[in-house]
Parts: sequence; structure tokens; C-alpha cells
Amino acid sequence: MPFVIGIIVIVLIVIISCVKIVPQAQAYVVERLGAYQNTWDVGLHFLTPFIDRVSRKVVLKEQVIDFPPQPVITKDNVTMQIDTLIFFQITDPKLYTYGVENPISAIENLTATTLRNIIGDLELDQTLTSRELINTRMRAQLDEATDPWGIKVNRVELKNIMPPAPIRDAMEKQMKAEREKREAVLRSEGEKQSAILVAEGKKQAAILDAEAEKQAKILEAEAWKQAKILEAEAVKEATIREAEGEAEAILAVQKATADGIVMINEAMPSDKVIELKGIEAFAKAADGKATKIIVPSNLQSLAGVVSSIKEVASN
Repeated sequence: MPFVIGIIVIVLIVIISCVKIVPQAQAYVVERLGAYQNTWDVGLHFLTPFIDRVSRKVVLKEQVIDFPPQPVITKDNVTMQIDTLIFFQITDPKLYTYGVENPISAIENLTATTLRNIIGDLELDQTLTSRELINTRMRAQLDEATDPWGIKVNRVELKNIMPPAPIRDAMEKQMKAEREKREAVLRSEGEKQSAILVAEGKKQAAILDAEAEKQAKILEAEAWKQAKILEAEAVKEATIREAEGEAEAILAVQKATADGIVMINEAMPSDKVIELKGIEAFAKAADGKATKIIVPSNLQSLAGVVSSIKEVASN
């Protein structure tokens, strides 16, 4: 009885060991009697006992390898250290398993040789400023070389470029000189711009002063002109008013004279009265101011008229 139980336990252990579950983003390479049999994807799978075995478990996720710095020599014979990052993904587990003995070591050596070939065609300054070019060329060459191994190289990045210490010191001095040069240029440009702005300010101020003086003179001339116009208008108005007054006075005198004549005509004076008025007028003419006196021919008759009036007045 214990023997049977032992056999059953062994059989159960063998069956359980033949049940395999492939996780996500992985693949199992299965061999049968030492030869490639199949590649298992994600899910539940069963091995044939004592015949099949899982040769390799392959991770299908994108992976990154950080290789140590590699010594390279530039075209102008400068030795520097460059370390790289390789981003790759296994696309064919079968080729990855049987294509090369040690894929990671093969990629590392291939990366070192490819990097030396590319850097050997570039000078130091080109190497420091052409990272994108180096990355692109390395990715293309590595992807082509690793394709038979079932590996897809997605990206290659130069993590660090380390020139020798004397080169770094010279580069730092050059950078410092360039910064000082740019600083001097910027300072001179600032002083130039400042001088230009000051000159422009003085120019604008002079223009504004001239414009202000011009406007002041124009306004002064306009004021003088307006004053003269107003003065002429006042003189004209006064003359008009004076002329109107004289005209009104003449009209009043003429009207008074006409009214007097009308009144005389309406009173119908006698000849005696008219002669008396003539004597009064002669008396005014002979008041000593006139240089010539014309004596009327009927002066005696006028005297007689006066005598008659005097007698009438005395009666």
C-alpha cells in the first residue's frame, strides 16, 4: 500500500511539473529530445514528461543595457571615454535562443566596435556636437546586425562623452574666453544702444523745443493779428456809430427845419413878419464876424416896417 501511494505521489509531481503557465510579455522555447519543438506564448501549456523541456524563458518587453565607458579615438587622434545605452526588444525567441551564444555580450562587443568605427570618422568637435547623428548611425547598424538574433534595437543613446582632462581644461578655457567675449560684445552693444538712445532723446528734445517755440511765435502772431482785427473792427464800429449819429443829427435838423417851414406855412405869416425875419438875419450876418456885408436894396422899407411895428407895440 505505501508503495502505491508513493507511485501516485510521484505521478502527481510529474504531472504538476509538466503544467506550465507562461506569464504576460514572456515566451518559452520548448525542446523535444534536444531539438527545437515550439515557442509557447502567454497561457497554460503542458509538457510531455521526460521528452519535452523548457529550453529558455524569454522576456519580450523592451529592455535597456547600460554598457560601461568604451575608449574610442577620434579622427584627430583624441582618446575619450563614451558610455552608451541600448534599448532593445526580443522579437523572435527562437532566433534569440539559437542565434548567438551570449546575446548581451554580443551586443556589447558589437556596440563597442560600431562606436569606434563611427567616432573614428569624426573629429573631437564633431563628436561633441553630433550626438544625434552618432545615435542614428549606431541604431541602424546595430539593428541590422542583431536582426538574425531575433533582436530589435529601438534606440541608442550616448550617455556620456568624457574627453581627456587636458582637453576638458582647454575646452573650459575656450568656453570662458567665449563667454567673456560675448559679455564684452553685449556690454559694447549696450553702451552703443545707450548712446544712441541719449542722442535720439536730445534730438527729440531739440525738435520739441523748436516746435514749441514755433507754435509760441505762431500763437503770438495770431494773437497780434486778432488784436489788430479787433482794433480795426472797433474803429470801424465807432466810425459807423459816429456816422450814424451825424446822419441822425442831420436828419433831426432837417426834420426840425421842415417842421418849422410847415409850421410857418400853416401860420401864414404876413409880409411884415417875413421882412422882420429878414432884418434879424441881416443883423446876425453883420455881427462883426463876416468880412463882407451885402446891404439889401429895400433896407429903407425894412426900416419903415420896423418903425411901424414899434408904433404898434407902443400903442
